[in-house]
Amino acid sequence: MIRIAVSGHRGLSPATTALIDDGIRRALAEYAPEITGLSCLADGADQIFARAVIDLGGILEAIIPAHRYRQGLPAETYPEYDALLNAAKRVHRLEFTESTSESHMAASLIMLDNADELFAVWDGKPARGYGGTADVVAEARKRGLTVRVIWPEGVERD
Repeated sequence: MIRIAVSGHRGLSPATTALIDDGIRRALAEYAPEITGLSCLADGADQIFARAVIDLGGILEAIIPAHRYRQGLPAETYPEYDALLNAAKRVHRLEFTESTSESHMAASLIMLDNADELFAVWDGKPARGYGGTADVVAEARKRGLTVRVIWPEGVERD
């Protein structure tokens, strides 16, 4: 069973979400159902990936960066976050209290520690802040992990 971590952009438009969802599902289909997906369950790429893993019959592991992580997500994404968290077969909870760049990067490092491959839903640009997708990709490459960039034609980031 392959273990795939995800890192990717948040705040995606509905059109971009649909294209990313299709790209992730196509990539995961190569391995399904023998997949364990590792995700922090943030809005955007993380939730799209986690839902696809479950829909394709894989196993979901959640990595929760901080005790107050959920409160830092957009309120409209709480129902999907809660559903995915409940569906996770294993949950790794970090000891950070607040949801910060440092807690997010720490969670990403734990994902990489436990992954065979990284799916990066990434526009190829530098991170907008510490712990962003570019930082996670750089760390994965430094470790020699396979990085699959998923950025289908027509996708835009705000």
